Amino acid sequence: MTRRFDAARRAVVLAAFALAAAGPALAQEGPDALVKRVSQEVMQIIKSDPKVQAGDQARIREVVETRLLPYFDFTRMTALAMGRNWNKATPEQQKRLAEEFRSLLVRTYSGSLSQYRNQELDYKPLRADAAATDVTVRTEVLRPGQAAVQIDYSMAKEAGGWRAYDVIVGGVSLVTNYRDEFNEQIRQGGVDQLIASLVARNKGGAAK
Repeated sequence: MTRRFDAARRAVVLAAFALAAAGPALAQEGPDALVKRVSQEVMQIIKSDPKVQAGDQARIREVVETRLLPYFDFTRMTALAMGRNWNKATPEQQKRLAEEFRSLLVRTYSGSLSQYRNQELDYKPLRADAAATDVTVRTEVLRPGQAAVQIDYSMAKEAGGWRAYDVIVGGVSLVTNYRDEFNEQIRQGGVDQLIASLVARNKGGAAK
């Protein structure tokens, strides 16, 4: 993971968590409205929840599991991370990969959630046709005394509403950032080795 991506990943958590907190009542809103409407509420939760601020991982994971996961398409994210190797996996392997990749991302970004303090979000105008079903929502995370971090969301409209399938931080894709690593694991030992590697990481310490 590049230094630039690593430095910005906490910013992804804030905006991604804001997206996730919308709930079913807001699922049919436009993707930009969905992000904007809930961000201030979620930022307040992050700043005021004493367990989150104290780094209580059980509480943080509870929040992420219940309010984040339904708004991200982890199967599509995993397929993007694997590239052409996705089609080499059996349906059962694809299911396992999506589950383990989801767990990896949850572990990685849950560990960063408690470190937020004074970040604010700036929302860029959505440039998409009203009938579009695949859009990019552009935002910036404003950090006191530091350069702003651009966060772009690749989002698709599905039957249940909008879901994100990638987050791009300063031009670096969250999903494809893993592609070289995944491809190397598959080159060495096939899809099963990649699954085993993800399982081991998810059972170990903080994900990286």
